[in-house]
Amino acid sequence: MGFIIVSVGVIALGYGIWKTTFRNAYESAEYSVVAKDNDIEIRNYPDLKVVSTHSSDDGGFGRLFRYISGSNEGNQTIAMTTPVFMLKTPVDPQGSMSFVIPTEASNQAVPQPLNSQVEIGNRPGGLYAVIRYSGRDSEKVRFNKAAVLKSWIENNDFSETGVTEFAGYDPPWTPGLFRRNEILIRIEHQQ
Repeated sequence: MGFIIVSVGVIALGYGIWKTTFRNAYESAEYSVVAKDNDIEIRNYPDLKVVSTHSSDDGGFGRLFRYISGSNEGNQTIAMTTPVFMLKTPVDPQGSMSFVIPTEASNQAVPQPLNSQVEIGNRPGGLYAVIRYSGRDSEKVRFNKAAVLKSWIENNDFSETGVTEFAGYDPPWTPGLFRRNEILIRIEHQQ
């Protein structure tokens, strides 16, 4: 019996440390929940300032991380935020990856990247349908979750006005059970 109590205590302590040192330690993109239906939320996002690059095999995440670590004009360090947005389109099948610029930094002059493959831009705000899920992510899981979300949009008097995005909130070493993943699609009410 003592072993079980100690084991539960160690697991609870580990979970508490993980929660306070990883995802919760970062500023997260602001949004307001307009409606909720099980795993699906309708969210209103403001315009977000982002730093983006192509998600190629040669290190898209690394380029963005170097930018926020000071590889920019002024050598300014910028805090990591969540989520990391990833976007693939038929025109750009490799896709792009974006970090949200923290609120404090976006209210100032955002330093320009030194790497020509990294650029500062805006992610348009508006109404988004979002499905949230945990576990390890893969193209197959994303495809299936996007299909569920698209079906929900179709059956609930909304129409898609944007492409499908993926948002990841956790570092790669986070156990699957504790990972937060989302699929987002910009929407509007059908007329």
